[in-house]
Parts: sequence; C-alpha cells; structure tokens
Amino acid sequence: MTVPLLKIGVVLSTMAMITNWMSQTLPSLVGLNTTKLTAAQGGYPDRSTGVLPANPEESWQVYSSAQDSEGRCVCTVVAPQQSMCSRDARTKQLRQLLEKVQNMTQSIQVLDQRTQRDLQYVEKMEVQLRGLETKFKEVEENHKQNIAKQYKAIKAKMEALRPLIPVLEEYKADAKLVLQFKEEVRNLTSVLSELQEEMGAYDYEELHNRVSNLEERLRACMQKLACGKLTGISDPITIKTSGSRFGSWMTDPLAPEGDTRVWYMDGYHNNRFVREYKSMHDFMTSDNFTSHRLPHPWSGTGQVVYNGSIYFNKFQSHVIIKFDFRTSSISKSRQLDYAGFNNAYHYAWGGHSDIDLMVDEGGLWAVYATNQNAGNIVISKLNPNTLQIIKSWTTNHPKRSAGESFMICGTLYVTNGYSGGTKVYYAYSTNSSTYEYIDIPLQNKYSHISMLDYNPHDRALYAWNNGHQVLYNVTLFHVIRSEEL
Repeated sequence: MTVPLLKIGVVLSTMAMITNWMSQTLPSLVGLNTTKLTAAQGGYPDRSTGVLPANPEESWQVYSSAQDSEGRCVCTVVAPQQSMCSRDARTKQLRQLLEKVQNMTQSIQVLDQRTQRDLQYVEKMEVQLRGLETKFKEVEENHKQNIAKQYKAIKAKMEALRPLIPVLEEYKADAKLVLQFKEEVRNLTSVLSELQEEMGAYDYEELHNRVSNLEERLRACMQKLACGKLTGISDPITIKTSGSRFGSWMTDPLAPEGDTRVWYMDGYHNNRFVREYKSMHDFMTSDNFTSHRLPHPWSGTGQVVYNGSIYFNKFQSHVIIKFDFRTSSISKSRQLDYAGFNNAYHYAWGGHSDIDLMVDEGGLWAVYATNQNAGNIVISKLNPNTLQIIKSWTTNHPKRSAGESFMICGTLYVTNGYSGGTKVYYAYSTNSSTYEYIDIPLQNKYSHISMLDYNPHDRALYAWNNGHQVLYNVTLFHVIRSEEL
C-alpha cells in the first residue's frame, strides 16, 4: 500500500511546483517585472491576491492561485484595453504562452483523472489484500492445529513402536545366525552326496560329530524360537460363566498328547475340592466333572497344575505342597523361607494372594514378597520335584501395588491393577536381572481379575474375571540369541 500512495504524493507535489512557477514566471515573460506581490498570512499567496502593474491601463493584469480544491493549477489573465493590445509587440508571445498553459492544464487534468483512477484501484486492492491477509492467518492457524494433531498421533505411534527397537536390533543378528545354519546344512548335504560316490574319502567319525553338533544347535534354536518378548494381548474370549467372584482354572502345559483336561478351583480359601473336566469342550458345555479332595485347604488363587501334579500354598502358611493326582497323595511339601503369608503381602485385590505359583517355558516359579525385601516382589525358580529354590531375584516393585502377574520366558509381567482399566506395565527379566516399564493394554471385560496365569503350551493367558473364565491370546516377538546356542 505504501508505493501507490507515494506516487500520488509525488503527483500533487509536482502540481504545486508548476503553480508556483506560473505565478512567479508568467509576469516576467509578459513584461510585468515591476509588479508587487501582496502575501497573505503565513507567507503563502492568497487565492484572491492579484499581480498589479504600475499602470493598469497599459499592461496586462495577471491573477493566479497555487491550486484549486481538486489540486489543479488555476491562472487568470486580464488583458489591457483593446487599443493597447493592437500595438503591443508581446501579444503574440502572450498568446503562445496561454496556449502552453492551456495544454499544461489539460495534461494536469488527464494526470489528475489517472491519479484518481489509480487511487480507486489502490483502495480496492487494499481491501482485497486485507481480506487475503485474514484468510492467510486463518489458514496458518488451521495448519498449526492440524500439525499439532498429526504430531500427537505420530508421537503416540512412535511411543507404541519404541519397545520394538531393541528387539529389532537383536533380530538382525538372529537372521544372520539362521543364514549360517542354512549354509552349514547345505554344506553337509553336499558332503553326504559326495560320500555316496566316494566311499572312504572322509572321516566318518568327524562327519558324524559335525552332524550331531549341528542337530543340537538346531534343537536349541527351535527351543529358543518358542520364547519371545510380550508385545500384545488379544481381547478376552469368555469360555464359561460359573463360580464365585474369586477362583482359578487351568490346563496342564506338560499333559501328554490328547490330554485336554481342565482343572477348576472356586474361591481363595477354606476349600479343598478341585474339579476335573475331561476336556475343554466338557468344561464349556456341561457340569460333568470329577472332584479331587486335597489334604489341606489352599490359600489365594495362585495354584498351578504341572506334569500331572497340582502345586498350591497351604492356607495360613508359607508352605508349598505338591499333590499328585495320579496317586491322590502329597508327593512333596516345603516351606518357602521368609515368604509373607496370611494377607501380609497380597496382590492389590487381597484374597490371601501372598504366594503365587506359576509356570512358563523354563519351569516352575514362585512369586511372593519378604520383609527383607521391604515387601517388594521376589521371584524364585523352583525345582518341581524337590521344591527347593534354585535361584531368586529381588525386584523393586511393591507386591501390594501389583494387580496380578505372570511369567513368560523367564520374564515376570505385572499389571497395574485388577479392576477398571488394566494394562501390563512392569516387566522384570530374570535372564538379564533388569526391569523396564511397558504399556500393553489388557481388556478387563468383567472388571475384577483375581487370577491371571500363562500356559506355555497354549500360548495363552488364563484368567478368572468376576465369575467368568476367560482366555487371552498373546503375541510374542521371538528372538534367537547366538551367544546362548
């Protein structure tokens, strides 16, 4: 907007200069050098001020004004008496001058019209530019808001993917290891093919050792493939609705092929009877079951069936009992030293859940808390035959703050609660003796989880949710560690 207005100012200034020039120069051109200018107040020529000759009857009378209300130059010339003009030698010059003045006046009028037209155009452009400026501001604000929303969405996705970064780094190395296995198998195959043609050309004992070594490494590799890091939990699948608010149910992960029996225990104390259903189908569709009476009531919901026996915490004690279903007798019992019991260090929901027994791909585990560890969770690997502690790990997570927990591939996963919105948010790895905070949603469909255990055979979580028996499928990211083979 500044440049057009500057042009208009230049035009008006030029018009004023022309007016001053005419008022001062015109009299000298026509011989009126003896005239006297009467100044108005302020030093500027008044519109009615005249330039008078010494003898008005013999000379021209010239009246001038700097500019009119519209900015145009106005000149008034009064001729002398006719008798004087006829013999005045400067008449011709005056007429030529008057023609020039008229031409200048016409040019100034044309310039004024153009200036007025340009001014109108500039005013319209000013309105349009202001409108565009407003629209640009609106677009800029909307763009900032959209960028903020997109940034939040991208940030959320990045946070969800962040835990996979170290796993992917390990996976790169594992992929190379698998390629090495393939290359070794290809080499051995080639050697065996040549042996068929050249008997005795190779040391058979050495070849046998190479094959055995490769077989062991491949078997270890396949065993490692069964393990992985928890990355997701499916929506719950409701299998049955039965029993009280608290309880536990499970299958045996080491059951022989075709054995799909389901074990069911209602309540968390003062109960000794375990139901046995012949199959998952019978459990879902009927109430046909066999009842087993335990020699002692159990405490909590942390029981587990493993290789034909049930392991449970004896009520109001820190004693672990192994009961063999095949002989209907106690095959082993042992105290879990220093473990809290009788609601000393239970899960957040209570229910005498001080000692939680569980299994994973590595075997039998006990999760509990001790005074020595300030009520924080202790993880102990147990010998399933003798119930002796093989090794223990102390964590920094308070037992009473945990909703539930379960083991997968040597890692303890802990939920942040048992009711309402629930997620798995803490993981302690016994393989590296380290912990991390994670964020894996767990849909709590019936609002109260009192039992949550992992079955390594089914690759599923078994849960007792407010009188509903439900299953969750899990997603594991499999990692092969070359240093462990």
